[in-house]
Amino acid sequence: MSKTTVIGGKASEDLARKLARKLKAGFVSSEVRVFPDGESKITISNVPKKGRIIVVNSIYPPVDTNLVQTLALISKARQFSSSVTVVIPYLGYARQDREFLPGEVVTLSVIAKLFKAAGASKVIVVDIHSSMGMRHFQIPIKNVSAVPELVSYFKKMRLANPLVVSPDLGGAKRAEEFARFYGTDYIALKKRRDRRNGKVEIITTDLDNVRGRDLVLVDDMISTGGSIVKATEFLKRQKCGKVFVACTHALLIDCADKKIRRAGVSQIVSANTIPGSTSSVDVSGILAKAVLNA
Repeated sequence: MSKTTVIGGKASEDLARKLARKLKAGFVSSEVRVFPDGESKITISNVPKKGRIIVVNSIYPPVDTNLVQTLALISKARQFSSSVTVVIPYLGYARQDREFLPGEVVTLSVIAKLFKAAGASKVIVVDIHSSMGMRHFQIPIKNVSAVPELVSYFKKMRLANPLVVSPDLGGAKRAEEFARFYGTDYIALKKRRDRRNGKVEIITTDLDNVRGRDLVLVDDMISTGGSIVKATEFLKRQKCGKVFVACTHALLIDCADKKIRRAGVSQIVSANTIPGSTSSVDVSGILAKAVLNA
């Protein structure tokens, strides 16, 4: 891909390098200096060549810091090109896409305006929390699915009569997609979440079709792991086989991975949208396709 430069933010430098290689594009790294008061000063390593620029940076914790750094990189890229595609592997604030309780700010709408104001021409995200959130963007936005890549990883594992499970009804379509690629069936648990305190309760009745089967719990993201822990504990009571977790974005706040494994999960598998010990699945290939078709 000629006359294309990938600028990698510090939050996604490894993935940005892989994307640049897939696109046969130039790569420009960025350095960040954080001052004692928390301000970030960003410097790009080289001046990009004239042509299309792709800025790559995830907005995971510290969310506000990575958001400001991403906006700064977009603004800098715009100085060199009128075509700035922004790849946000994990889009922070995507869960704040509507007003759940009176008086709540729909923060994703604010973020969408900031991307445009900073100079973004297009946005590409991976497994956005809800497609409803995309309506807030006033520039073209594309959502790509990491499910096929996650399934490819699990197909190499020898699971016993695998069953795909969504921890809630909201993720049923994702579980269905995963099961279709995998070539097996799926179920979705029913849960109840208190919007004020965040507590989760499984309200599904006993299940017979999980007994003795290895399960793949599928979700778009894992933050504190509360839903996964509750689902695993419930499924273990149904005498299932091994439990595995597949997710695109593994935030794993407050040692969530340890809590999930204590609940009985054999392995957590996530994409490299957020770098970490569980990020075994590379999404640079699907992002390269999305960039080429954008």
